Amino acid sequence: MKFGTSGLRGLSVDLKGRTSALYATAFGKYLLQTGKARAGDVILIGRDFRDSSPEILGNCAGALAALGFRIFDCGTVPTPALALYGLESNAACLMVTGSHIPADRNGIKFYRPDGEIDKSDEAAITALAAEIERTGETVTQTPAETGEHEAICRQLFFERNTSLLPQGALSGMKIGVYQHSSVARDLLVDVLAHYGAEITALGRSESFIPVDTEAVSDETITLMKRWVSEHKFDAIVSTDGDGDRPLVADETGTPLRGDLLGLVAASFLGAGTVVTPVTSNSGIEAAGSFAVRRTRVGSPFVISAMEEAVAAGKDHVMGFEANGGLLTATPFDVNDRAVRALPTRDCFIPMLAILSLAATRKQPLSAVAASYHLPFAAADRLENFPVETSAALMQYLRATDENLSAFLQPIGEVATKSDIDGLRVTLKDGRIIHFRPSGNAPEMRCYVEARSETAALDLLTAGLTRIRDWAEAR
Repeated sequence: MKFGTSGLRGLSVDLKGRTSALYATAFGKYLLQTGKARAGDVILIGRDFRDSSPEILGNCAGALAALGFRIFDCGTVPTPALALYGLESNAACLMVTGSHIPADRNGIKFYRPDGEIDKSDEAAITALAAEIERTGETVTQTPAETGEHEAICRQLFFERNTSLLPQGALSGMKIGVYQHSSVARDLLVDVLAHYGAEITALGRSESFIPVDTEAVSDETITLMKRWVSEHKFDAIVSTDGDGDRPLVADETGTPLRGDLLGLVAASFLGAGTVVTPVTSNSGIEAAGSFAVRRTRVGSPFVISAMEEAVAAGKDHVMGFEANGGLLTATPFDVNDRAVRALPTRDCFIPMLAILSLAATRKQPLSAVAASYHLPFAAADRLENFPVETSAALMQYLRATDENLSAFLQPIGEVATKSDIDGLRVTLKDGRIIHFRPSGNAPEMRCYVEARSETAALDLLTAGLTRIRDWAEAR
């Protein structure tokens, strides 16, 4: 088990039973020792639709109840809905989800009463788990009695998202909702229908389907292109497994980049400061009137930079990741209503922002996207890529400039490089290629930018090929 870019992750078979109870116990002890919660306080729990999630949730509930907490089970709800309920009720939260990674893996996301845990919290929880293991302390993993709060949690999130746009804002739009196994699938239908859109639910699945909104699979794109052809949709929307990353496809079934959705949402909210990882499009700085801060990949880093901006006296502070997940650190006035800060990834505001912009302009989504004139960007990953091989590759590329130049020789010449998170290289012809091991799964990711879509896709293919060839030659 280890903490990645967002929560604890590992194989489902390893997380079931004592392991999940161990980390839940460590989380509960951390809350008690730091005074962030007391025995008798409520902890909210939720889960995604993976087969392993109910058992892991039961293990966590039992462990936390044994420490004296009251457990409210919020069921299968989006992670941002659980986090919002936690903030509104000043309660810590625990979400069992592996987000977008394959079904044989799972994870746990932890929230203090004031929001998502940070890297120092992760280190403290990890240390407590290690101490419990060292001493052989008994941890309870038998499910406990819980209060049922799913309806309350859902309604709170529904009310937040149905106050963002004017009544009828999406009237006349035909939108497909790719439901698959997302916990947001029903809320998406309800929220979009509330604004007057004509909704068709698509592809609902009782088995878990991993949808990565940052590297949409060819199978998913083929599905969306077929659906828009059959139904003449203006858009198709979806999310990852736990409903914190948006997926929006235009009228041709082509997915829009998550960082574009974040940029549109920044304009929609009237952001003053935007925090985004180094993997987001390099054109963000020139595309808006807000200040931009860059970070490493992962919501804890975005949240930390947002907190620094707020501490420095900035207002209208928000962040987004390249996957499109939006975070807000300050309240925003939207549609004549104050919308409270939600400093964890949310997929609903980015979707509503771009759909309402298309409706207001009376333009197809492809035209709205093109109007931002961002460099063409693409991303993909090699799945089931051993973590040890990723580490060896990054060590090789960082060792000397000669190694990096030799690796990229078939692709282009190095102009500059950045080592903030992974290795991001600007080539002498202006193209950008970025190599980065995933923080959540055994995957090697590649991000690229170029002047045209064809050039970006060619660069992406070349980058992934170089990674694969290097690994095979070891």
